[in-house]
Amino acid sequence: MIRYALSCHEGHEFEAWFRSSSDYDRQAAASLVVCPACGSDKVDKALMAPALGKDYPAPAPETAAAGSPEATPTGQPAPTQTHALTADPRARALVETVRRLRKYVAENADYVGPRFAAEARRIHHGEEAEPRSIYGEASADDAKELIEEGIDILPLPRLPDDQN
Repeated sequence: MIRYALSCHEGHEFEAWFRSSSDYDRQAAASLVVCPACGSDKVDKALMAPALGKDYPAPAPETAAAGSPEATPTGQPAPTQTHALTADPRARALVETVRRLRKYVAENADYVGPRFAAEARRIHHGEEAEPRSIYGEASADDAKELIEEGIDILPLPRLPDDQN
């Protein structure tokens, strides 16, 4: 999913989510992207800053004062950088909820590592002596196949703090 900042020809600004950039292009070409304020379909992408998935330290400018690598060329301290997910209180709450869910799974299920897809199939088809909750790693293709086979799985997102 990708989030675009958009604006209409009347100057109204809004955001919308799309599966991909080509999905946005297709919908915009078909006049399906409309301004929620005025209903205009004359909508363009607005200027956006990229969302980075990790905190990156500010580079030390070449003109920084000696002994002060955080100084900017003007001698002022560089602004503190924050992670995109932690800037919004709702996003912080979501990250914390996902963290608690992952902890619960780790405490209450068996870790099977990269054998997750095979183990899930064995349990689903009754090849396992006793059904149990498991967790591990699976490729996106494996997860899709499991879902198509009717095997209930719950992909857990990785968190930025988890060094993923």
